[in-house]
Formats: sequence, C-alpha cells, structure tokens
Amino acid sequence: MSWARRFLWRRPPAGRGRMRHAREAPSGPVVGPDSVTFRLPDPDHTLAGVRLAQEVGIPSDLLGFGRTGGGWELRLPTPPVRRMEYRLLLHRRDAEPEEVCDPGNPLRVRGTSGDRSVVEFADYAAPQWLTAPRVDGATTDLSVPSRLLNAEVPVRLWLPADAQPEEPLPLLLVHDGPDYDASAGLTGFAAAMVAAGRLPRHRIALLEPADRNEWYTANVTYARALALAVVPALRRTVAVAGPLAGMGASLGAVAMLHAQRRHGGLLGGLFLQSGSFFDQRLDPQVRGFARFTRISRFVAGTLRAAPTTEPVPVTFTCGVVEENLPNNQQVAGALLAQGYGSRLVVHPDAHNHVSWRDTFDPALVDLLATVWPAVTT
Repeated sequence: MSWARRFLWRRPPAGRGRMRHAREAPSGPVVGPDSVTFRLPDPDHTLAGVRLAQEVGIPSDLLGFGRTGGGWELRLPTPPVRRMEYRLLLHRRDAEPEEVCDPGNPLRVRGTSGDRSVVEFADYAAPQWLTAPRVDGATTDLSVPSRLLNAEVPVRLWLPADAQPEEPLPLLLVHDGPDYDASAGLTGFAAAMVAAGRLPRHRIALLEPADRNEWYTANVTYARALALAVVPALRRTVAVAGPLAGMGASLGAVAMLHAQRRHGGLLGGLFLQSGSFFDQRLDPQVRGFARFTRISRFVAGTLRAAPTTEPVPVTFTCGVVEENLPNNQQVAGALLAQGYGSRLVVHPDAHNHVSWRDTFDPALVDLLATVWPAVTT
C-alpha cells in the first residue's frame, strides 16, 4: 500500500521571524512522497536528546531524533493517516524532560491535554461544512439533580435560535458534550446541516460528567440516572419528536452503549466514536486503568448476548491506527449478529477530536437520518 503525500509548509508572516544563527538548522516538518522529516534547531547544543511524541502507531524505537550539525532531525516513513498530531519531547542535561509543540510548525490544534502540533498531508481536506452557511443557534444551561449519583448532571442545551420550548424537535444526547463542541465543533456542524436541509431542526443535549472515569465506565448507577433523571428532565423542559439518539467518544461511547443495553427504549440510535470497549484479551496494555475490569465485564457480556428484541441502528467510527480499533471491530460485529443495524467506519486518523469531527459528514448525518426518518427532510 502506498501513501504518497505532499505537505504545504505555512511560512510565518513576513517580519515576524527571527534572524537565523549561522549554525542554526532549518526547522519544522517537511513531507516527501513517502516520508516525513521533523527538524528542530539547537545551534548551542542545549539539548541532550529529542523524541517524537505521537499516537499514530509508530514503533517506539523509531522516535529518537539524531544530531545533525546545528539541530536535530528525524525522518520517518509516512504513516497511514491523512493528518498527524504530535509533540516534541525535549531532554535537557540536568533537567526533567519537557513535552512541547514544534516551534517550527505554526499549525496546531486544541487537545484535552493542551495544544498539539499538526502535519496535514496532501490527501487531507478539512470538512466543507466548517465554512458553510449556518442557522443561528442558541444555548441554555441546565443542571439536573440525581439522588442516585448524589450529584448534579450539567447539561448545555443547543437549539436553533428561533425554536420555542413547545416545538417538538428531535434530540441528540452527547456525552462529554461541552468538550466535544469546543474541540470538534459539534453544534456548528448541526447548524450547517440544518441550513443545508440535510438534517431537520433539532436540539442537542451536551452532557458534562462530574467524574468521567466513574460515570462513563459501564456504571449501572449512572445509566439509571440518565434514564430516570436526565432524560425525563429534558423531556419536561422541551418537547421531543421521535426517538432520542445518543453519541459519545472513548469512555463516553462506552457509557452510551451501556445505557442503551440496560434501559430498553431509552435511545433509538447510537453514534459511537473510538469507544474504549476494553477486552481482557485485546487490551492488556490498559489493565492498569482503575475501571478496566468493570468495562471488560460489560464488553464480555455484550459479546455473549443473544439476539435482542430491541436493536437500534449503531454507527461506530475509529481511527485506522488506534489501539481501540480491534475492540471496536469486535463489538460492532457482535451487535450486528444480535440484530442491530451496526456499521463501522474506519477513518485514516487517530484518537482525537479532529478525527471524530471529520467523520460527522456523512456518518453522523446518515445515522440520524435513520433514527429520525419521520422528521428528516
């Protein structure tokens, strides 16, 4: 398989660069037809080593930079992705290693643990909806108390700006909703799809966890709170048309599937991205996670289950280089055998918000059209 790439390097605006030292090496990534080269100037030899921090499956023994005159350089075969997020791990003498964005690469993206540098290869194209016309949207913040959780569940409700509470509209529930929206532009996508007539007017409930590693890890109590407190509170607040759809990524995907399996009729369809469907056999590298056993028991039970009388359409998406890909393939196959309308979309990216964003169109559009056929235009 050949992945020929071309990289357009964004040079800094004129007048903003600094004079290069005569001994300073070039900086920033350079992409050739079958390779990518990372370069970091170090003319004064202040660094003892440099490594590439990445999540696209490059073996660890290939990540060390080599000293080249006035800097450091690492040349790698092009990975099987269309874009690549990364950082540089700098080793200084008599100091702790420091992970930083690439100072020679102005292209960056927001991540859960801070900004990351990005290489976009020639066959990458950002979604067209990012610059498409949008309907005006509005948000309102709610807080749903739950005695089961002994906590309140924060909810940000997005809706078309002219929608009234009594107007029946389809509703999409989203785990990690505010972060999904900030990093993947979910409500902007919805506004663009409504403006284009590809999705009906609808609302989105952006759910925020108080304790993500507890609530979103196949937690029976959280699933009950979602079914018995959160969803009823939303239905009392606004009129809902058609079945509810549920959406989540990583642990949020686990929690949404878990809720659907435990509470029949709660959700009419699922959009699950890079789900952390941990399996004892497939995922030994994450057995140290505190709730690994609880998740793996839920996954094992799901795999063993007989065909269900209440299947729903499910779309899975997962990056081609993700550790989670085998367990997503396994769960998607099991649900298909149990009667679910199960589909897996493998995307040429990794476990990150931009990867999830880039699969919204058409995968999320298609899923919601299936869940909301009576109201989809």
